[in-house]
Amino acid sequence: MYANDGAAAPSEQCRLEQMITTDAIIEPVRSRLALREGWARSWTTAWSIDGDEVTWPVRDLMAVPLFSSQPVRRFTWRARQRHRPGLQFLVSTGRHHGFESLEEGRLLLALDFLRVQEVLPQPFRMAFAHDAGRAEHTPDFLAVMADGTRWLFDVRPRHLVKEADELKFAAAAEVALSCGWRYAVVVGWQRHVWSVLDALSSQRRPLSDPFQLQEEVLQEAARGPVTFSELVSRTSLPVVARAHTLHLLWHRRLG
Repeated sequence: MYANDGAAAPSEQCRLEQMITTDAIIEPVRSRLALREGWARSWTTAWSIDGDEVTWPVRDLMAVPLFSSQPVRRFTWRARQRHRPGLQFLVSTGRHHGFESLEEGRLLLALDFLRVQEVLPQPFRMAFAHDAGRAEHTPDFLAVMADGTRWLFDVRPRHLVKEADELKFAAAAEVALSCGWRYAVVVGWQRHVWSVLDALSSQRRPLSDPFQLQEEVLQEAARGPVTFSELVSRTSLPVVARAHTLHLLWHRRLG
């Protein structure tokens, strides 16, 4: 994989910020937000909790029972729609998670690779103020990462980002910052990241290993750098070892 600076990023050590492409979307429009004193009380978020819509001001977001919430917007499928929604199974959570576009599905796969604890699609609807009035925005995902960090995401290819979107993204960034979350607008992926994740994910589910091939692979890899084909050829069952090597790479026991 390749990081933002163009250098190769070891797969077993890479972080999400090295994998995604972001852009200078937020800063140019941040000044248009109404961030006067007390804004965190007047900006609100609406969550779906046990089937009921509950509103919290931004200043009280840390009190929201995240794991009891449901998406505030339903996922719909219909003929001739321009985006492609679906469900992505995550090994990390053991469940399917909804997405509204192929780009969102890619982010879910990347989060699974990073062993995310939880992912909430369409987590809340926020109402915020700006220089021309008020507006609403529903971020795409709220993720709880392996280290406990909470990361709010919007996903939009750069060529589809409109001026109104930039203002909404800037508002979401302020909300995240106010409660100690991270925020990112994912506009693309670094070179080779998606093709690598797509290949590794083919063997991400649990595998039985009656011939102890994973131990063979790890022992051979410990001898020093080697290509994928050379590594599996050194095992007792190279054809079967290919699947187990991909499995080890996905679970970041090998890099």
